[in-house]
Amino acid sequence: MDDEEARTRLLDAAEELFYCHGIQAVGMDRIRTASGVPLKRLYRLYPAKDALVTAYLERRDRRWTASLREAVAASAQPPVLAVFDWLARWFSEPDFRGCAFLNAYGELGSAAPEVVRVHKAELHALLAGLVPDAAPPALADQLLILVEGATTVAALSPGPEPALRAREVAEVLLRQ
Repeated sequence: MDDEEARTRLLDAAEELFYCHGIQAVGMDRIRTASGVPLKRLYRLYPAKDALVTAYLERRDRRWTASLREAVAASAQPPVLAVFDWLARWFSEPDFRGCAFLNAYGELGSAAPEVVRVHKAELHALLAGLVPDAAPPALADQLLILVEGATTVAALSPGPEPALRAREVAEVLLRQ
């Protein structure tokens, strides 16, 4: 196994375990066992758990954001509404456990990696880029609150309903 394969296996294991059980509840030995990567190589690639957490969140950010962008681009719906349609599908996935970035911040507080804040800033920028030109400047802020609120509610009660209710509110905001 080369370093690239080891990195992939480690990140796959970290993503599954951290997202399902929480960052603080999962130790490096558990990730080593789940990945099949020897402990010495794990620590050579990620010298500390913080480095692995950051790499996991950075990879998740790239995947999550790309998936959202692709869904919006492929949708026949207005772009802002396509966001909520995508959220409804995400919230319905069997392993949905809320926002990995908010979960990380909830566990780690101010010690959470900077990628948490970067992810939220990127999401805000993405939403701002989807609003109509004539929309009030606060609309992107309001949409971000809708997305985050729906995600939090769905974490407690998985399924499409929180996204569908948030979509209804987004439609009202777009009409104003």
